[in-house]
Amino acid sequence: MKKIYSTTIINTGGREGEVFSPDKSFSYQVTSPGPHQENKTNPEQLFAAAYSSCFNSALELVMAKQKITSKSTVKATVSLFSDEQSGFQVGVVLSVKIDDVDRETAEELVKAAHEVCPYSKATRGNISVELEVE
Repeated sequence: MKKIYSTTIINTGGREGEVFSPDKSFSYQVTSPGPHQENKTNPEQLFAAAYSSCFNSALELVMAKQKITSKSTVKATVSLFSDEQSGFQVGVVLSVKIDDVDRETAEELVKAAHEVCPYSKATRGNISVELEVE
């Protein structure tokens, strides 16, 4: 494979620390999920942001190939689950809305995007990912 991009993020302090890029262009204080803490995020929120962005880009690519110019919105809901055997797991629900496209077409586009999206490929068979069309 030909590498087209690479990035590095560093964590100190685990879930009660920070994540940042070496040049500090990306920097967040992190905490465990729970009550909102001002100016802090958690790994599940960061994963939801990354997956929704990546999936929507894959969806836009699929739509462009079919000459569909509708606006799309992807909402990623990432849940953290307690698993008695292995500790913890995450699961994702991707809710997708495509303006001015009928439901059947939207479902086909979402399914195609799920095959293209690098995050979908990385999670396939590893975690639960549900696709919903609004």
